[in-house]
Amino acid sequence: MNCRRIIEILQEQSPEHYACSWDNVGLLVGDYEKEVETIYIALDATDETIQQAAGAGADLLLTHHPMIFKGLKKVNSEDFIGRRVIALIKNDISYYAMHTNFDVKGMAELGAQRMELEQCQVLDVTCWHEQEPAGIGTVGELPCEMTVADCAGKVKEAFGVELVKIYGRPDQKIKRAAICPGSGKSVIGKAIAAGAQALITGDIDHHEGIDSAAQGLAIIDAGHYGVEKMFVSYMQEYLEARTSGIQIIPEPPRQPFVYQ
Repeated sequence: MNCRRIIEILQEQSPEHYACSWDNVGLLVGDYEKEVETIYIALDATDETIQQAAGAGADLLLTHHPMIFKGLKKVNSEDFIGRRVIALIKNDISYYAMHTNFDVKGMAELGAQRMELEQCQVLDVTCWHEQEPAGIGTVGELPCEMTVADCAGKVKEAFGVELVKIYGRPDQKIKRAAICPGSGKSVIGKAIAAGAQALITGDIDHHEGIDSAAQGLAIIDAGHYGVEKMFVSYMQEYLEARTSGIQIIPEPPRQPFVYQ
């Protein structure tokens, strides 16, 4: 199966036109006609990830976050992005990214399912799908009323994270929650407007956290990586169900930082 056909399968899940205008998704490096026997899936195209993909003999690297965001005027070994592009080309690895298009058509629904949210609505509408709103994040009802602390425990279990950061009172009772996998600082106002009592997300800064809590919205920050690493296992299952004769290799979970 060639790379073009793999991309067609990926777009059945998350069409590229659902990506935000500022984003950079699609085939960023490589040949559409390249035959693909091995796909390596990761959240980010780091140096280590590319090395592991090359070591596994991957023909295609699939990530959530795009390695290339800004325009490149040069591709050389003096720039870390340039070095990664060179490494991909040297190892004959095509590289595809599905970012905000997957956030719209995949990530929000996955997060809501893991938190067992009911009566779900789109949190931040960015586009329309068959005359229905679509976009970033989800807001809905938790299966039962619980405290913020209990909800935090549910987040840790649902997303497989050891630690979360809470802004607000841990003993606050909540029933309506919003979830925005990745960085959720831009949707705090949307969550408050939607009547959410808690927002599950990542990348919340000090001032955003305390200001959100002051407005009655508790924040459960499980980390950008923590709430998005489910992309890897989901895409592995998705591709295995729709291809045959192709080896799908997921990158093992690896936090991008350590506490010390």
